[in-house]
Amino acid sequence: MRHKPSRAKWSDLLHLTLDQGSSSPIFQQIYLALREAIVANTLAPGSKLPSSRGLALRLKVSRTSVVSAYDQLLAEGYVVGREGSGTYVSDDVPAALVTPARVAGADGTAPRQMVSVAGARYGRFAADLIPPGSLPFAAGCCSVDAKTVEAWRRIGAEQMRRFDPVNLSYADPSGELSLRREIAAYLRAARAVQCDEEQVIVLSGAQQAIDLSIRTLLDPGDPVWIEDPGYAATREALAGAGARLVPVPVDENGLDVAAGIASAARARAVYITPSHQYPTGAAMSMARRLELLTWASQTGAWIIEDDYDSEFRYAGRPLASLQGLDRGGCVVYVGTLSKVLFPGIRLGFAVVPHHLIDVFRGARFLSDRSPPTLQQAMTAEFMRQGFLTSHIRRMRQRYKEARDVVVEAIARHLGDLVDIEVPECGMQLVIHFRDGLSDMAVTEAARRQGIIVKPVSPHYVAALPRQGLVLGYSGFDNHKLRAAAAELGRIARCVADRGAQAGVGSGATRDAPLAIASLRG
Repeated sequence: MRHKPSRAKWSDLLHLTLDQGSSSPIFQQIYLALREAIVANTLAPGSKLPSSRGLALRLKVSRTSVVSAYDQLLAEGYVVGREGSGTYVSDDVPAALVTPARVAGADGTAPRQMVSVAGARYGRFAADLIPPGSLPFAAGCCSVDAKTVEAWRRIGAEQMRRFDPVNLSYADPSGELSLRREIAAYLRAARAVQCDEEQVIVLSGAQQAIDLSIRTLLDPGDPVWIEDPGYAATREALAGAGARLVPVPVDENGLDVAAGIASAARARAVYITPSHQYPTGAAMSMARRLELLTWASQTGAWIIEDDYDSEFRYAGRPLASLQGLDRGGCVVYVGTLSKVLFPGIRLGFAVVPHHLIDVFRGARFLSDRSPPTLQQAMTAEFMRQGFLTSHIRRMRQRYKEARDVVVEAIARHLGDLVDIEVPECGMQLVIHFRDGLSDMAVTEAARRQGIIVKPVSPHYVAALPRQGLVLGYSGFDNHKLRAAAAELGRIARCVADRGAQAGVGSGATRDAPLAIASLRG
C-alpha cells in the first residue's frame, strides 16, 4: 500500500530553544535546530514547516531570521518550497540521515538493561509474526459480503450522527451494557451458555480474554493442562506467565481427561478448545466433557474454554458449551467476534462466573482500561437489528462451499500424499502427510510462492508429532482456492522429490522454528 503523506502539522508542536546571548546569529540557531530535527527524523520527510511569519511570532524573533534559516535549508536540500502551499521537509533527504539512532550504552554496545524471562520469550515469539493478509490458505480470514458492508455503513452513519456523550469519556471496563446484553442473548440462544450481561467482559479479541484469565487465575509454577497438540500462542502465553505446562494427549474424542489426571491430578487449570479442537478439529465427546467438569469441581481447578469458531457448523446441531453444563462455577468461556465478522473489529469477550466479575473488571482496567465505546455501540446495534444472525447464516453456507472446494481440489492434486480431515465446523481443515514428508519444508516452500499454510508438527509438545498442514479456506473465492491447491500440490511434490534425492528423512523436529505457523488467525 502506497504511503500517503501526512497533513498533520507536527512542526507546530516542535520545541525550539534559542539563546539570545549566544554569539551565533539567531538565523543560524534556527537553521541548526530545524536541520537536527530533520536529520533525527523528528520531522519526517513531507512534514510541513510553520510559515515564516508564524514561527517568528512563536519564537519572538524577526521574520528575516526565519526566512534566512529557511533559505539555508532550501539551498542544502533539506526542505522544498511549494508555491501557494508552504515549506516542506524534502522527500529526497537520504534515508541514512532520517533513520532514528538506536540507544546504546556508554561504550557503544547495546543497552545493559535486561528484560524478564517472559519478555525474552515474547521477543522470540514475535520475531516471526507476519500478518497473513489475503494469501491462500491463511487461517482466520473472513468473508464480508455487500449486505454486511451496507448494514455496517448505515449503522456507523447513524452512530456518528448521534455521537453519544459516552463516546467522549472513559467507559465501564466490562464494556458497554448494550453490547454485553446482546452478546449474552446471542450466547444463550446459539451456544447454550448460561449467563447474564453482568458476566460478560468485552475485550480486544479472544487472545486478551485468555491473557486476563491466565493473569487472574494462575500463579507462577502452577501446573496447567494443555492440549497436545494444541494452540501454540496460548502455550507461549502460559509459559511466559510461568505456568508449568502439562501436555495432555488429544484423540478423536478430544482431550483425554484420564491421561491428564494421571499426569497432574491437582492441576490448577486446563486450557481447552472442546467444540473444535485446534488443530485436529476433533469435538470433545459428552462423556469427556462431564468427566472434565467433575474433575474440575472436585479439585477446584479452572477450565478456560476457548470457543473460537463454532458458529460455523455444517452438520448437525452445535454442541453445547462446557460453560452451559458447568454447575460449579469453574468455567471461563472465551469467544470472539473477530472470527464471526472480521478480524479488524478486534472485539472478543469472556463470560466469567459471578464471583470472578470484579476480578476480571479490575484486571481489564489495569490492562487497557476499557474497550472503545463507538465500536461497541455499532456492534450492539448490528446485533440488535438481526444483521449478525443473517451474516452468520450466509457465511456458514459460503464457508461450507469453500471447504468442499478445498477438499475436492486437495484430493485431486495431493490425494496420494495426504490424508484429509474433513471438518464438520470451523474455518480451516487439516491434511496429514504420508511417508514422512516434512510439513516445515512444505510450509517454507509454499510461503516463497505466496501461499500461507501452517505446519501441524510444531503444535505438539510431548506426543509424537504428525506431519501435516492447517489450511484456512474462509475469506477466499473458489477460483483462488482451486489455483492455490494446485500450486500447493506442485510444491509438495517438489519437496518430496528433493527429500528422496537427498536420501534422508524429511520429518520436522520439535525445535523447528515456529515461523508464521504459531497464530491461529
